[in-house]
Amino acid sequence: MSFFTHFFGVSWQQMQAKVRYRILILTLLPILLTLVSLVFITIYWNISYTGKQLFMKVKADLSVAENTLQQVQVRQEKQLERVVTSWTFQNDFRPLFSGKALTGEVVHRASLDAFLLEQKKQLNLDYLRLVTVAEAAADPDLRQILPKINGLLPYSGLMVLPPERLARIDPELAITASIPIVATLRAQSPTKTVEERGLLSRSLLPVPDMQGKVAWYLDGGILFNRDTRIVDHIRDLVYDKGTLPERSIGTVTIFLDNIRISTNVPLHFYPTGSETQGRALGSLVSEEVKEKVLTQGEQWVDRAFVFNDWFISAYAPLEDIRGQRVGMIYTGFSESPFIHNYLLNIIELGTILMLVLLVSGLLVYRGAYSLLQPIERIHHVVQAVQSGRNIRIGALGLDRDNELSNLAEQFDSMLDLLQRRNAQIQAAAEQLEMKVEERTRSLQDKTLELQRNVALLNETRQQLVTNEKLTALGELTAGIAHEINNPTAVILGNMELLRYELGDNAEVVKEEIDLVIQQVGRISTIIRSLLQYSRPGEFNAPLEMHPMTPIIEEMLVLVRHSIQKQEVVLITELNASCPVQVNRPQLLQVLINLVVNAAHAMDGKGRIWVRTYDWVQQDMPIGVKIEVEDEGSGIAPEQLGRIFDPFYTTRKDGTGLGLSLSYGIIKRIGGTIEVSSTLGKGTLFTIGLYHEAKEDQQNNPYEGLHFAGNCSDTAAD
Repeated sequence: MSFFTHFFGVSWQQMQAKVRYRILILTLLPILLTLVSLVFITIYWNISYTGKQLFMKVKADLSVAENTLQQVQVRQEKQLERVVTSWTFQNDFRPLFSGKALTGEVVHRASLDAFLLEQKKQLNLDYLRLVTVAEAAADPDLRQILPKINGLLPYSGLMVLPPERLARIDPELAITASIPIVATLRAQSPTKTVEERGLLSRSLLPVPDMQGKVAWYLDGGILFNRDTRIVDHIRDLVYDKGTLPERSIGTVTIFLDNIRISTNVPLHFYPTGSETQGRALGSLVSEEVKEKVLTQGEQWVDRAFVFNDWFISAYAPLEDIRGQRVGMIYTGFSESPFIHNYLLNIIELGTILMLVLLVSGLLVYRGAYSLLQPIERIHHVVQAVQSGRNIRIGALGLDRDNELSNLAEQFDSMLDLLQRRNAQIQAAAEQLEMKVEERTRSLQDKTLELQRNVALLNETRQQLVTNEKLTALGELTAGIAHEINNPTAVILGNMELLRYELGDNAEVVKEEIDLVIQQVGRISTIIRSLLQYSRPGEFNAPLEMHPMTPIIEEMLVLVRHSIQKQEVVLITELNASCPVQVNRPQLLQVLINLVVNAAHAMDGKGRIWVRTYDWVQQDMPIGVKIEVEDEGSGIAPEQLGRIFDPFYTTRKDGTGLGLSLSYGIIKRIGGTIEVSSTLGKGTLFTIGLYHEAKEDQQNNPYEGLHFAGNCSDTAAD
């Protein structure tokens, strides 16, 4: 098995559980910590040192740009001095000025303008003109410079002019200065759409006459708006080839207030071959930079979002001739190539880390194999012993003085001793278990005997109470039935006679006569029930063997008349096949009584299930079970124990004898009747009938009564 399968093919829990992997982890952990520390030190060094170096570089670039901008003004002064000191100017034009008037003024002025135009083109100036002292004194812009001129020395500075003043110098300047303003992502929306002002680098040189008195001024300069020469010159100077990583872009920008008027920041940083790369003229700087540089007058050196990408940036304020902040100069380079190189370095370092870790792990694994193999053998033996196998470690092929060899020998000795102890404990446990079983069996026999005695006592007491009730009830009902039978027979006979005597006139009172006869019949029914309950022996009928399904079907036919006005659905599940010994009319009476009671318990609306199935004990059918279940309101717990008592009923028109008679009929043939009820869900009556009736229990009709379940109110008759 290879090192990779061992080391990477297991879970962390397995690595913690196995000694070999713990040894590997403990061995490799110092190497891993060292390499990880090296990675973090490298990352920290890159973040702190390299980041500082980038900011130091861009700050130095900004200083170079500021110095270059100052050198532009110094160069302008020297250019003006070269014009004035040129042979053409000194010999062709200057002697012509006599102080008050110029001989041939118009002709010479045109020649002078042509000369100045030629010099402007040669010197790459945006304008060059010669003005008199009077004109300079009348120009409000030049009046700002005149106090700063010292003798015949030139003076240069920055100046912001509105379009009308630019047009007074040169109409082309006003047109060139106009730049549409473009809103950027990180700057506020501009208050105007076009920047028409111009930022000039202006130089003024005094020109003396023949007497050495200043009579003219040579005025020349550069308009920064849309100018690319200066920013490109600074960019080529500070961001020459090889000073930045591949695909990194160095940029320089001159701002008028917060608007880029001269820049080489591209509109698209990585254009395709067919795409023309423009410049981000008219775009705005972020408010944060504007606040610090223009408002507070401080430098900004940090990351900045330049137009549409992040740059390492530096900004410095620009002041005009009056010392007021009128703009900014910016240098910076794109950040993404540095981040790309930084991430690439981390990936390379991480790859080297993983390779070193894998090689180190392989070497450690091979070097520790002689130690791991005996440990693995010991581990397998321990697992086998835990699973119940009787094996030993045996010889490990090591020196006798080796710690693992001593450990294996002691472990085998311990296993031998443990096996002997387990055998002794097992023998003692078997003896103890036999004694416990004997004592438990004796206690169970005594407990069962006690339970039978208690049950017999309860049955005897219940039978005595029942017999007393039946005796008292028999005497009472026999007397009542005897006394009532005679009057009811007289009433019934007289009503029949009355109907006969009245003849056709009996139709007038037919309803009343039928009602009286019906009530007399009800009285007779109650009397027969009383007699049947008080003297059950007189009403015993012969028992015959019957299948259960025809009896249930006959019951359904008989009960339909009683519940036909109710919305009751009868559902039958007739699966009984074993015949039983019963009296058919009496069993029909019991079933009809249960179904009618179930219909009344549901207020005449719901479902009633009638089920039959074989009663099986020890895989042998001994009779039939009959279930009658409703989904009524159920029977309350306090009422469940009394539903088979005579004369107990919850119905207003009930006699309380229906369930009592049903119970007596079932018990006289040795059957069982049970009831279970759940409050709010319904009631289930279960009748058990043996294949052969057990008539020997007829003298104890209440034996075998069972109640179960949660109960609720229902009608019991």
